[in-house]
Amino acid sequence: MDFGQAVKTCLNKYATFSGRAQRSEYWYFFLFTAAVNIVASVLDAAVFGDTPVFYLIATLALILPSVAAGIRRLHDTDKSGWWLLISLVPVIGIIVLIVFFCQRGTVGANRFGPDPLQGSRSNTLRAGI
Repeated sequence: MDFGQAVKTCLNKYATFSGRAQRSEYWYFFLFTAAVNIVASVLDAAVFGDTPVFYLIATLALILPSVAAGIRRLHDTDKSGWWLLISLVPVIGIIVLIVFFCQRGTVGANRFGPDPLQGSRSNTLRAGI
């Protein structure tokens, strides 16, 4: 999955907390969210000075799809979305989530749905790559 496809998928699944998300989908959307927040911060500094108007709008607009993508990513590793709450534990929680998000998803279907890479793997095998 490329950058544009990942962003489009996550925004289309704005509040979809079921299913699975492959690593590239999650990390490309994370990169998109970080870039949008940086641009919003720069615009705030140029236009409003110390008032974070654009940053707050961007954060509010992207918080729900970010949480949904995180939950779907956890589902891909066969973990409940409730694991996202471990981020409330200072430092350790974020480290644990990063490890979970970087892990390879379970091969084949799991309790959260079919493997999102299944179609990609078969296309790769057919192409001889």
